[in-house]
Amino acid sequence: MKFAITSKGDSRSNTLMHKMKTYLLDFDLQYDEDQPDICISVGGDGTLLYAFHRYASRLDKTAFIGVHTGHLGFYADWVPEEIEKLVIAVAKTPYQVVEYPLLEVIIRYQHGGRETRYLALNESTVKSVEGTLVMDVEIRGQHFERFRGDGLCVSTPSGSTAYNKALGGAILHPSLRAIQVAEMASINNRVFRTVGSPLILPDHHTCTLKPVNRRDFQVTVDHLTLLHKDVKSIQFRVADEKIRFARFRPFPFWKRVHDSFISDSD
Repeated sequence: MKFAITSKGDSRSNTLMHKMKTYLLDFDLQYDEDQPDICISVGGDGTLLYAFHRYASRLDKTAFIGVHTGHLGFYADWVPEEIEKLVIAVAKTPYQVVEYPLLEVIIRYQHGGRETRYLALNESTVKSVEGTLVMDVEIRGQHFERFRGDGLCVSTPSGSTAYNKALGGAILHPSLRAIQVAEMASINNRVFRTVGSPLILPDHHTCTLKPVNRRDFQVTVDHLTLLHKDVKSIQFRVADEKIRFARFRPFPFWKRVHDSFISDSD
C-alpha cells in the first residue's frame, strides 16, 4: 500500500507526521506523494481540505484519514494519542470506505465558450466584487428568483456545518446526495423579494446563477478565493465524484455535531 501524509505545518503536526511516516515505512508501506492509496491529514479540517484539493484528480483511488491536533474536526476522527493504534490499523487492518458527496461548480464565460470546473468538499460562495450581488437564480433551467444581497452560499451535506450553518442553513447528513443554497443578507422589501429560506436540492437538480448587471465576481471554493471576470453563468450541482474516507472504526456524524456545537466538554 502507498501512503502520503499532509501536515498543518505547526511543530506538533510536523512531529506527528514524521513519526507516522517512520512507523509506516517500518511496516514496509511505500511513501508516495504523487499516487497514494491513502492520504493521512494531520492538523484540522483545513488541512484535510488542502489534501482533498491536492488529490482531487484521483478521488476514486485515494482514501483520506484525518488526525486532528487542535479542536475536534468534522473530517478528522483520530487524536495524537492514538497514532500507534492508527499506524497498526493502516498497516494491518482492511478499512471500510465511507463516501461523501461533493459540489460541482462550473463557471461559464461570455466569450469563446470557455468554462472552468471546480469540486468543493465544503462549499462555494459567490459575491460581487463591489456593491450588491444581483443574480437571477434558475433551478432545473427554470427562473426561480432574482436575488439581491451580499451573496449566496452553496454547500455540501458535510459542509452544511460550516459557513452554511452560520447563515442559518440546515445541517444535512452526508448520506444525502444533495446541495444547499443559503442567502447572505438578502434584500427583502415591498419592491424586492427572495424566498428568504435555504433551499435543499437533490442530486438531479441544478442551480444556475446568471448575472444581471455586473460580470465580475468573487467566487470561493472551500479555502480558495478566486476572481472571475466576464462571467456568463455559474452552475452548481451534486458532483459525480465523491470523496472517500478510510474508516477503521465508527465515526457517527450526529455525535460529531453534538460534540462540536452542544457538548460542554473539552
